[in-house]
Amino acid sequence: MTKSGKRRIFRCKNCGETFSETRDTVFFDLRTPEEKVMMALKMILVQVSLSGISFVLGIKEETILNWLDRASQKAEEINQVLLKDLPVTEVQLDEMWNFVRRKISKQAEGGTESPQKADDGRQWIWVSYALEFRLILAMVAGPRTFETALTLIQMTARIVLGIPCFFSDGFSCYMQTLIESYHKIKVLTGKPGRPKDPKEPHPDLVYGQVVKERKGSRIIRVTYHIKCGTKRLAQLGLKISTTLLERLNLILRQSLAPLARKTLGFSKERKNLRKQIVFFQAFYDFARPHISLREKVSETTKPFEQRWASKTPGMAAGLTDHVWTFRELLTVKLAQAP
Repeated sequence: MTKSGKRRIFRCKNCGETFSETRDTVFFDLRTPEEKVMMALKMILVQVSLSGISFVLGIKEETILNWLDRASQKAEEINQVLLKDLPVTEVQLDEMWNFVRRKISKQAEGGTESPQKADDGRQWIWVSYALEFRLILAMVAGPRTFETALTLIQMTARIVLGIPCFFSDGFSCYMQTLIESYHKIKVLTGKPGRPKDPKEPHPDLVYGQVVKERKGSRIIRVTYHIKCGTKRLAQLGLKISTTLLERLNLILRQSLAPLARKTLGFSKERKNLRKQIVFFQAFYDFARPHISLREKVSETTKPFEQRWASKTPGMAAGLTDHVWTFRELLTVKLAQAP
Protein backbone atom coordinates (compact mmCIF):
# COMPACT_ATOMS: atom_id res chain seq x y z
CA MET A 1 0.00 0.00 0.00
CA THR A 2 1.03 3.64 -0.43
CA LYS A 3 0.93 6.29 2.27
CA SER A 4 0.40 9.98 1.41
CA GLY A 5 0.82 9.08 -2.27
CA LYS A 6 4.62 8.85 -1.90
CA ARG A 7 5.93 6.33 0.61
CA ARG A 8 5.32 2.63 0.01
CA ILE A 9 4.32 0.65 3.10
CA PHE A 10 4.42 -3.15 3.14
CA ARG A 11 2.55 -5.63 5.32
CA CYS A 12 4.00 -8.98 6.36
CA LYS A 13 1.73 -11.86 5.33
CA ASN A 14 2.72 -13.93 8.36
CA CYS A 15 2.50 -11.50 11.28
CA GLY A 16 0.60 -8.61 9.72
CA GLU A 17 3.21 -6.03 10.77
CA THR A 18 3.61 -3.04 8.46
CA PHE A 19 7.00 -1.60 7.58
CA SER A 20 8.46 1.06 5.33
CA GLU A 21 10.29 0.32 2.09
CA THR A 22 13.25 2.32 3.41
CA ARG A 23 13.60 0.60 6.78
CA ASP A 24 17.25 -0.21 7.60
CA THR A 25 18.48 2.20 4.94
CA VAL A 26 20.00 5.68 5.03
CA PHE A 27 16.71 7.17 3.80
CA PHE A 28 14.46 5.79 6.55
CA ASP A 29 12.06 8.40 7.97
CA LEU A 30 13.64 11.26 6.00
CA ARG A 31 11.44 13.89 4.38
CA THR A 32 14.21 15.19 2.12
CA PRO A 33 14.14 13.72 -1.42
CA GLU A 34 16.55 10.83 -1.87
CA GLU A 35 18.28 12.57 -4.79
CA LYS A 36 19.22 15.50 -2.58
CA VAL A 37 20.57 13.25 0.18
CA MET A 38 22.64 11.28 -2.34
CA MET A 39 23.97 14.49 -3.88
CA ALA A 40 25.19 15.71 -0.48
CA LEU A 41 26.87 12.38 0.31
CA LYS A 42 28.48 12.25 -3.14
CA MET A 43 29.90 15.72 -2.62
CA ILE A 44 31.53 14.53 0.62
CA LEU A 45 33.43 11.95 -1.47
CA VAL A 46 34.73 14.49 -4.00
CA GLN A 47 36.50 16.83 -1.57
CA VAL A 48 33.67 19.31 -0.98
CA SER A 49 33.62 20.66 2.56
CA LEU A 50 30.52 20.70 4.75
CA SER A 51 30.20 24.46 4.38
CA GLY A 52 30.45 24.08 0.59
CA ILE A 53 27.73 21.44 0.51
CA SER A 54 25.56 23.60 2.75
CA PHE A 55 26.00 26.57 0.42
CA VAL A 56 25.27 24.65 -2.80
CA LEU A 57 22.28 22.63 -1.59
CA GLY A 58 20.89 25.09 0.94
CA ILE A 59 21.02 22.58 3.81
CA LYS A 60 22.25 23.10 7.36
CA GLU A 61 25.58 21.50 8.22
CA GLU A 62 23.95 19.70 11.15
CA THR A 63 21.59 17.98 8.71
CA ILE A 64 24.47 16.91 6.46
CA LEU A 65 26.30 15.48 9.48
CA ASN A 66 23.17 13.51 10.37
CA TRP A 67 23.10 12.01 6.87
CA LEU A 68 26.83 11.26 7.12
CA ASP A 69 26.21 9.47 10.42
CA ARG A 70 23.56 7.29 8.77
CA ALA A 71 25.83 6.58 5.79
CA SER A 72 28.78 5.65 8.02
CA GLN A 73 26.59 3.27 10.04
CA LYS A 74 25.47 1.56 6.84
CA ALA A 75 29.11 1.42 5.66
CA GLU A 76 30.15 -0.11 8.99
CA GLU A 77 27.45 -2.75 8.58
CA ILE A 78 28.70 -3.55 5.06
CA ASN A 79 32.29 -3.86 6.26
CA GLN A 80 31.39 -6.11 9.19
CA VAL A 81 29.22 -8.47 7.12
CA LEU A 82 31.27 -8.74 3.92
CA LEU A 83 34.89 -8.21 4.96
CA LYS A 84 35.79 -11.54 6.51
CA ASP A 85 37.67 -14.76 5.69
CA LEU A 86 39.58 -13.16 2.81
CA PRO A 87 42.45 -15.19 1.26
CA VAL A 88 44.94 -12.34 1.25
CA THR A 89 48.62 -12.92 0.46
CA GLU A 90 50.06 -9.43 0.84
CA VAL A 91 48.99 -6.55 3.09
CA GLN A 92 50.49 -3.08 2.89
CA LEU A 93 50.37 -0.84 5.98
CA ASP A 94 50.75 2.91 6.20
CA GLU A 95 49.72 5.93 8.24
CA MET A 96 48.92 9.37 6.85
CA TRP A 97 49.35 12.60 8.79
CA ASN A 98 46.32 14.77 9.48
CA PHE A 99 44.94 16.96 12.25
CA VAL A 100 41.64 17.77 13.92
CA ARG A 101 40.68 21.34 14.82
CA ARG A 102 44.31 22.45 15.35
CA LYS A 103 47.75 21.11 14.47
CA ILE A 104 48.86 20.99 18.11
CA SER A 105 46.34 19.91 20.72
CA LYS A 106 45.26 22.42 23.32
CA GLN A 107 46.17 20.02 26.15
CA ALA A 108 49.68 19.56 24.78
CA GLU A 109 50.20 23.32 24.56
CA GLY A 110 49.20 23.72 28.20
CA GLY A 111 51.25 20.72 29.29
CA THR A 112 48.25 19.24 31.11
CA GLU A 113 47.87 16.09 29.01
CA SER A 114 49.78 13.95 26.58
CA PRO A 115 48.99 14.88 22.96
CA GLN A 116 48.38 11.19 22.22
CA LYS A 117 45.32 11.20 24.49
CA ALA A 118 43.77 14.37 23.05
CA ASP A 119 40.86 14.38 20.61
CA ASP A 120 42.29 17.34 18.71
CA GLY A 121 45.69 18.05 17.24
CA ARG A 122 47.60 15.49 15.20
CA GLN A 123 45.46 12.54 14.16
CA TRP A 124 46.80 9.96 11.72
CA ILE A 125 44.82 7.92 9.19
CA TRP A 126 45.95 4.29 9.43
CA VAL A 127 45.24 1.96 6.50
CA SER A 128 45.73 -1.73 5.74
CA TYR A 129 45.46 -2.61 2.05
CA ALA A 130 45.15 -5.97 0.26
CA LEU A 131 47.36 -5.62 -2.78
CA GLU A 132 46.01 -8.40 -5.02
CA PHE A 133 42.41 -7.18 -4.69
CA ARG A 134 43.16 -3.43 -4.36
CA LEU A 135 40.88 -3.71 -1.32
CA ILE A 136 40.92 -1.50 1.77
CA LEU A 137 40.81 -3.92 4.69
CA ALA A 138 40.70 -1.52 7.63
CA MET A 139 41.00 2.18 8.41
CA VAL A 140 41.58 3.85 11.77
CA ALA A 141 41.83 7.51 12.77
CA GLY A 142 43.99 8.15 15.82
CA PRO A 143 47.36 9.23 17.20
CA ARG A 144 50.64 7.69 16.01
CA THR A 145 50.99 5.29 18.92
CA PHE A 146 51.44 1.59 19.62
CA GLU A 147 47.79 1.28 20.70
CA THR A 148 46.43 2.65 17.41
CA ALA A 149 48.80 0.46 15.38
CA LEU A 150 47.65 -2.57 17.38
CA THR A 151 44.01 -1.70 16.67
CA LEU A 152 44.72 -1.63 12.93
CA ILE A 153 46.54 -4.98 12.98
CA GLN A 154 43.83 -6.65 15.07
CA MET A 155 41.10 -5.38 12.74
CA THR A 156 43.06 -6.72 9.77
CA ALA A 157 43.69 -10.09 11.44
CA ARG A 158 39.94 -10.59 11.94
CA ILE A 159 39.34 -10.08 8.22
CA VAL A 160 42.04 -12.18 6.54
CA LEU A 161 42.58 -15.92 6.48
CA GLY A 162 45.86 -17.26 7.78
CA ILE A 163 48.92 -15.04 8.04
CA PRO A 164 49.61 -12.76 5.06
CA CYS A 165 52.86 -10.95 4.34
CA PHE A 166 52.98 -7.44 5.81
CA PHE A 167 54.91 -4.51 4.35
CA SER A 168 55.13 -0.99 5.77
CA ASP A 169 57.35 2.03 6.18
CA GLY A 170 59.99 2.20 8.90
CA PHE A 171 57.60 2.95 11.78
CA SER A 172 58.92 0.88 14.69
CA CYS A 173 55.57 -0.01 16.32
CA TYR A 174 54.43 -2.34 13.54
CA MET A 175 56.84 -5.13 14.42
CA GLN A 176 55.66 -5.43 18.01
CA THR A 177 51.97 -5.17 17.08
CA LEU A 178 52.37 -7.95 14.51
CA ILE A 179 54.02 -10.16 17.13
CA GLU A 180 51.09 -9.44 19.48
CA SER A 181 48.68 -10.76 16.84
CA TYR A 182 50.82 -13.48 15.25
CA HIS A 183 53.15 -15.17 17.71
CA LYS A 184 54.17 -18.35 19.45
CA ILE A 185 55.35 -18.75 23.03
CA LYS A 186 59.00 -19.53 23.54
CA VAL A 187 59.75 -22.99 24.86
CA LEU A 188 60.95 -22.92 28.45
CA THR A 189 64.65 -23.72 28.76
CA GLY A 190 64.47 -25.04 32.31
CA LYS A 191 66.55 -22.19 33.63
CA PRO A 192 65.19 -20.22 36.58
CA GLY A 193 63.24 -17.06 35.88
CA ARG A 194 60.68 -16.04 33.29
CA PRO A 195 61.79 -14.94 29.79
CA LYS A 196 61.74 -11.18 29.38
CA ASP A 197 59.66 -11.51 26.23
CA PRO A 198 57.98 -14.94 25.98
CA LYS A 199 56.40 -14.10 22.60
CA GLU A 200 58.28 -14.48 19.35
CA PRO A 201 57.15 -14.08 15.71
CA HIS A 202 55.06 -16.90 14.29
CA PRO A 203 57.09 -19.04 11.83
CA ASP A 204 54.75 -18.02 8.98
CA LEU A 205 54.89 -14.29 9.73
CA VAL A 206 56.59 -12.19 7.05
CA TYR A 207 57.26 -8.52 7.68
CA GLY A 208 59.32 -6.15 5.56
CA GLN A 209 59.98 -2.43 5.75
CA VAL A 210 60.61 0.24 3.13
CA VAL A 211 62.79 2.89 4.78
CA LYS A 212 63.19 6.19 2.95
CA GLU A 213 65.90 8.69 3.84
CA ARG A 214 65.14 12.30 3.03
CA LYS A 215 67.21 15.41 2.71
CA GLY A 216 64.84 18.32 2.92
CA SER A 217 61.86 17.34 0.78
CA ARG A 218 63.80 14.97 -1.49
CA ILE A 219 64.28 11.22 -1.08
CA ILE A 220 67.98 10.43 -1.31
CA ARG A 221 67.96 6.72 -0.45
CA VAL A 222 65.52 3.81 -0.16
CA THR A 223 66.47 0.66 1.76
CA TYR A 224 64.53 -2.56 2.28
CA HIS A 225 64.63 -4.51 5.54
CA ILE A 226 63.22 -7.99 6.16
CA LYS A 227 62.33 -8.14 9.85
CA CYS A 228 61.12 -11.74 9.85
CA GLY A 229 60.07 -14.50 7.45
CA THR A 230 62.96 -14.30 4.98
CA LYS A 231 62.52 -17.90 3.81
CA ARG A 232 58.77 -17.66 3.21
CA LEU A 233 59.16 -14.33 1.43
CA ALA A 234 61.62 -15.93 -1.00
CA GLN A 235 59.27 -18.86 -1.58
CA LEU A 236 56.35 -16.56 -2.40
CA GLY A 237 58.51 -14.40 -4.66
CA LEU A 238 57.08 -11.13 -3.34
CA LYS A 239 58.84 -7.78 -3.31
CA ILE A 240 58.76 -5.40 -0.36
CA SER A 241 56.74 -2.39 -1.45
CA THR A 242 54.16 0.14 -0.28
CA THR A 243 53.78 1.91 -3.63
CA LEU A 244 50.09 1.20 -4.23
CA LEU A 245 49.13 2.16 -0.70
CA GLU A 246 50.97 5.46 -1.08
CA ARG A 247 48.92 6.00 -4.25
CA LEU A 248 45.80 5.32 -2.20
CA ASN A 249 46.91 8.03 0.23
CA LEU A 250 46.82 10.48 -2.67
CA ILE A 251 43.32 9.33 -3.63
CA LEU A 252 42.21 9.87 -0.03
CA ARG A 253 43.60 13.40 0.05
CA GLN A 254 41.88 14.19 -3.25
CA SER A 255 38.57 12.64 -2.17
CA LEU A 256 37.95 13.86 1.39
CA ALA A 257 38.06 17.56 2.28
CA PRO A 258 39.42 17.02 5.84
CA LEU A 259 42.51 15.30 4.39
CA ALA A 260 43.35 17.97 1.81
CA ARG A 261 46.44 19.99 2.66
CA LYS A 262 46.40 23.72 3.39
CA THR A 263 42.63 24.24 3.30
CA LEU A 264 39.97 25.25 5.81
CA GLY A 265 38.04 22.01 5.30
CA PHE A 266 39.79 20.12 8.11
CA SER A 267 37.66 18.23 10.63
CA LYS A 268 36.63 19.98 13.82
CA GLU A 269 35.79 16.70 15.60
CA ARG A 270 37.54 13.34 15.39
CA LYS A 271 34.28 11.39 15.27
CA ASN A 272 33.26 13.16 12.06
CA LEU A 273 36.64 12.35 10.50
CA ARG A 274 36.15 8.68 11.41
CA LYS A 275 32.69 8.65 9.84
CA GLN A 276 34.05 10.01 6.58
CA ILE A 277 36.84 7.46 6.26
CA VAL A 278 34.50 4.55 7.08
CA PHE A 279 32.03 5.77 4.44
CA PHE A 280 34.85 6.22 1.92
CA GLN A 281 36.12 2.69 2.57
CA ALA A 282 32.78 1.09 1.65
CA PHE A 283 32.43 3.34 -1.40
CA TYR A 284 35.98 2.54 -2.57
CA ASP A 285 35.61 -1.21 -2.08
CA PHE A 286 32.18 -1.73 -3.65
CA ALA A 287 31.04 1.26 -5.75
CA ARG A 288 34.23 2.72 -7.26
CA PRO A 289 35.68 0.72 -10.19
CA HIS A 290 39.47 0.36 -10.17
CA ILE A 291 41.08 0.75 -13.58
CA SER A 292 43.83 -1.80 -12.88
CA LEU A 293 41.17 -4.46 -12.17
CA ARG A 294 39.17 -4.05 -15.39
CA GLU A 295 38.79 -7.06 -17.69
CA LYS A 296 38.86 -7.12 -21.47
CA VAL A 297 35.57 -8.41 -22.90
CA SER A 298 36.10 -7.71 -26.60
CA GLU A 299 38.92 -7.25 -29.11
CA THR A 300 36.86 -4.87 -31.22
CA THR A 301 38.37 -1.64 -32.48
CA LYS A 302 35.05 -0.13 -33.49
CA PRO A 303 34.14 3.11 -31.72
CA PHE A 304 31.39 3.14 -29.09
CA GLU A 305 31.62 -0.62 -28.51
CA GLN A 306 32.60 -1.83 -25.06
CA ARG A 307 36.08 -3.34 -24.81
CA TRP A 308 36.51 -3.40 -21.03
CA ALA A 309 34.32 -4.45 -18.11
CA SER A 310 34.62 -2.38 -14.95
CA LYS A 311 35.54 -4.11 -11.73
CA THR A 312 35.65 -3.00 -8.10
CA PRO A 313 37.94 -4.31 -5.35
CA GLY A 314 34.93 -6.06 -3.84
CA MET A 315 34.37 -7.92 -7.11
CA ALA A 316 38.06 -8.88 -7.32
CA ALA A 317 37.84 -10.35 -3.81
CA GLY A 318 34.68 -12.29 -4.67
CA LEU A 319 32.51 -10.33 -2.23
CA THR A 320 30.02 -9.19 -4.89
CA ASP A 321 29.33 -9.88 -8.56
CA HIS A 322 28.64 -6.35 -9.83
CA VAL A 323 29.54 -2.69 -9.40
CA TRP A 324 27.24 -1.22 -6.79
CA THR A 325 25.27 1.89 -7.61
CA PHE A 326 25.52 4.74 -5.13
CA ARG A 327 21.92 4.18 -4.05
CA GLU A 328 22.64 0.49 -3.51
CA LEU A 329 25.52 1.45 -1.22
CA LEU A 330 23.05 3.37 0.96
CA THR A 331 20.16 0.92 0.86
CA VAL A 332 21.66 -2.57 0.66
CA LYS A 333 20.25 -5.00 3.21
CA LEU A 334 22.63 -7.75 4.20
CA ALA A 335 21.90 -10.89 6.17
CA GLN A 336 23.62 -10.66 9.53
CA ALA A 337 25.72 -13.60 10.66
CA PRO A 338 23.92 -15.77 13.27
